[in-house]
Amino acid sequence: MSKWLVTGGSGFLGINLIRMLVEQGHEVISLDIEPFTYEDMRDRIAHHVVDIRDREAVDRHMAQGVDVVMHGAAALPLYKKKDILSTNVLGTRHVLDSALAHGVMRGIYISSTAVYGLPEKHPLYEDDPMVGVGPYGTTKIEAEQIVRDYRDKGMCLTTIRPKSFVGPERLGVFAIFYQWASEGRSFPMIGRGRNLYQLLHVEDLCRAIIDAAEHPDTDSVNTEFNIGAKVFSTMREDYQSVLDQAGYGKQIKESPAHLVIAALEILEFFKLSPLYPWVYKTATKDSFVSIEKAEKHLGFAPKYSNKDALLANYQWYLDNRHKFEENSGSVSHRVPWRQGILGLARYFF
Repeated sequence: MSKWLVTGGSGFLGINLIRMLVEQGHEVISLDIEPFTYEDMRDRIAHHVVDIRDREAVDRHMAQGVDVVMHGAAALPLYKKKDILSTNVLGTRHVLDSALAHGVMRGIYISSTAVYGLPEKHPLYEDDPMVGVGPYGTTKIEAEQIVRDYRDKGMCLTTIRPKSFVGPERLGVFAIFYQWASEGRSFPMIGRGRNLYQLLHVEDLCRAIIDAAEHPDTDSVNTEFNIGAKVFSTMREDYQSVLDQAGYGKQIKESPAHLVIAALEILEFFKLSPLYPWVYKTATKDSFVSIEKAEKHLGFAPKYSNKDALLANYQWYLDNRHKFEENSGSVSHRVPWRQGILGLARYFF
């Protein structure tokens, strides 16, 4: 078995990957700026509160005989611009440079399909142009270039570009939808909801990460892969499945997209919007990637459709909602994001 160093181990992806790795018998070192709060894994891994912008701290733990590094730590779009830039770019350089210095030649970098910006054609392929939207998208592009630089230095580094993924521990913006559904409310789409919007279950993502790290042909995985669900339909259809499961007979509601987006831009200016620009600017557009490359080279075969992933995440929300309250501090996918003005708007649905 291997020893993995996972950055972002306290996060939504981090804990799901850690659980899968431990189940398979791997040893795990977790680094995160946040404490590790999972009782089921607390005594089964080594977790350290570390800011990846602190190179010396990263070095201390990379020197512990690591075989594989999975770099998933990142500052999300709702963070301050300076923190997004320093964490996603400088932090990535620190992690990879430390890995190379300590002889860790195998790694996974978690990028995002946000690197494709707001494209007009679909599906998206790995060699399509990258045009980031906002600081988050542009820093992900910069970080991917850093990954390519370290490939040139002899490392085998797989870059994974996942679609928005859901599953156990996922809250964030999805918690808004799940709360409305559980309260017997309808839910508004930005626009008509007729666009195809691909999602991903975190379990399928974790399998792809491990398969890439363990693949015997390093040349075939020393590249970029899109990862997403294979089966998906329109946003209206997929999200309606959750309202149907809630059992109140409620429906997804249409809204005038241009007016809603204009309103969200104003709310964003006043820090009242729960959504960041990339979310609401892509919500009315088709958004799906080709997973053919991952199917061919990784043997990627996603288990979950969009509907499967949303329903499983909704059930997890229902089973665990007594454990969390609306977040008042940190910004991550593991806590419910502030609803802002939507907290009042929901009473009209």
